[in-house]
Amino acid sequence: MVGHPLVPNRPGNLGSLLETLLPWTGLVVPALLLTALLRRSVPAVIATLLLGAVWISVFGPLFLGPESDTKPNLTVVTHNVGAANPDPTATARTLLAADPDLVALEEITDDALPAYREVLDRRLPHSVHIGTVALWSRYPLAESRRVTIDPGWSRSLRARVQAPDGPLAVYVVHLPSVRVGAAGFTIGRRDAALTALDRVLDHERQKKVLLLGDLNGATTDRRLAPLMSRLTSVEDEAGSGFGFSWPAAFPIARVDHILVRNVTPTDAWTLPATGSDHRPVAAALKT
Repeated sequence: MVGHPLVPNRPGNLGSLLETLLPWTGLVVPALLLTALLRRSVPAVIATLLLGAVWISVFGPLFLGPESDTKPNLTVVTHNVGAANPDPTATARTLLAADPDLVALEEITDDALPAYREVLDRRLPHSVHIGTVALWSRYPLAESRRVTIDPGWSRSLRARVQAPDGPLAVYVVHLPSVRVGAAGFTIGRRDAALTALDRVLDHERQKKVLLLGDLNGATTDRRLAPLMSRLTSVEDEAGSGFGFSWPAAFPIARVDHILVRNVTPTDAWTLPATGSDHRPVAAALKT
């Protein structure tokens, strides 16, 4: 739990896989405790309780919740809506229930786009759609453009939003998928896109930055460390709990993220499941 950075990433990127699922290491504690009690081994019980204490020290603070007295002025939502989503209209209505000022969607199909527009345009009149990603906003958008971080795919964009306290650079990003198979944890293409995204952010001149999207990785994954050195996770900063978002039926990892720079997070939460295989995530911010 503590020494996960020492786990080698070869073969098969096993270190990154462990870090993606790191909170689940706590499941070993009750199993070991039960075994220790059945064996009536006092040293084993003590060792297991120490292991439990380590898990609580690492992950317990995530459940304390935000303590900020800052009043937010921007609510944002991001959702990988899923290309096979059977009910885009209901999905859009679920997102609007959070009363968002910004909604970022990933994995939009051309067939489903009109349904999302019909619902979201009524409350969020400003929008941009590029490839399979889109952004809806209560506030005016400018300088909208595609961000090329994964050649051959069009699923990242950048727009400038005139937020309540000034302009805000907003990125909507959907990184390449990862897989677990015979070859291990295949993350090469995702990592290449991450490197390209880091370079884009290094050239971002806007002081305030908001990144929304499906990064196909947890913030604990060492491969996301360069990105996390540039931006702050709203969930880590102001959430309460793990904020798992995938798979929707029984979430085991947080792969959908809201990241910020020079913006203050005040709260973060997960929205109810929709017709997607991901759950939406939301945050309250002070820009």
